[in-house]
Amino acid sequence: MSPVTGTTGGVLPTAVAPLEAVEKKTTPPRKGVRQRRSTPYLFLLVPLAFLLVFTYVPAVNLFWYSVTDWDGIDLTKNFIGFQNYIDIFTKPEFLRVFVVSLYYIVASFLQMGFALYFATVLSFSTRFRNLFKGILFFPTLLNGVAIGLMFLYFFQPNGTLDSVLKIVGLQQLTVQWLGNPDVVNISLASTSIWRYTGLSFILFLGAIQSIPASLYEAADLDGANKVQQFRFIILPGIKRIISLSFILAISGSLSVFEIPFIITGGTNGSSTFVIKTIQQAFTYRQVGLASAMAVVLLIIVLIVTYIQRKLVPDDEVNLT
Repeated sequence: MSPVTGTTGGVLPTAVAPLEAVEKKTTPPRKGVRQRRSTPYLFLLVPLAFLLVFTYVPAVNLFWYSVTDWDGIDLTKNFIGFQNYIDIFTKPEFLRVFVVSLYYIVASFLQMGFALYFATVLSFSTRFRNLFKGILFFPTLLNGVAIGLMFLYFFQPNGTLDSVLKIVGLQQLTVQWLGNPDVVNISLASTSIWRYTGLSFILFLGAIQSIPASLYEAADLDGANKVQQFRFIILPGIKRIISLSFILAISGSLSVFEIPFIITGGTNGSSTFVIKTIQQAFTYRQVGLASAMAVVLLIIVLIVTYIQRKLVPDDEVNLT
């Protein structure tokens, strides 16, 4: 007689899990993992190589040339220390170019003011605003050489500007716009204002239009006028673009080249920093001195950028 094991006359079955029901963990091959991890770095090799060869290596060579008396031709480069830098800040012909840069710095701030004004006005419902946008941006599309030749005829004696002044009865204001050293830089800086206002205008307009429309609606409900909306909504909302434009204005004012070079060739006291640098390098064969001037320009831009960052920190903008 069989023992009773839970059922009459039966035996309890034993539950044994089949081996094939257990899933085996599979891991991808280590070679495939290494390939996937290294793929992004392979794509970075070419741009990093270009950056190294065409940016960092020339920058190191530029610093080295700036402490030598190299003429750009001889294989030997005599080390002279900081003599080139001393000449830049002591000789009158080099100090004069910094004075010329002040005209363009003032012009760049006027340009930013005009651009911000037009961008603010045309961001609201204005009649023919698309036409005005095209007119303001059109000079940015023109080539610098074409603009230089155009204003060369505009400022010449009995040219376009003199003719307009005579028509409106202001002929007593006519002067030698390009021949008078006291006026030539004002004329050239005004040309830069006309050329670059459209670029700043587009930057400001895009930033203003990115501000949520609900903020303007809330301001209208609270009774805020356009001036108050500009002060408390637009200015905080485009602070980053204003900071960027400030840096571009300073660096652009120090590196002006096309307009004065084409119109006057740097004569009558209109030589800018870049024109003077090119003359030293390719006319007088003083590549070491020209390299030092390029280094000084780079340092000035970095200092201005640092000061701007300290005075106007690039914080997150929160208008809500």
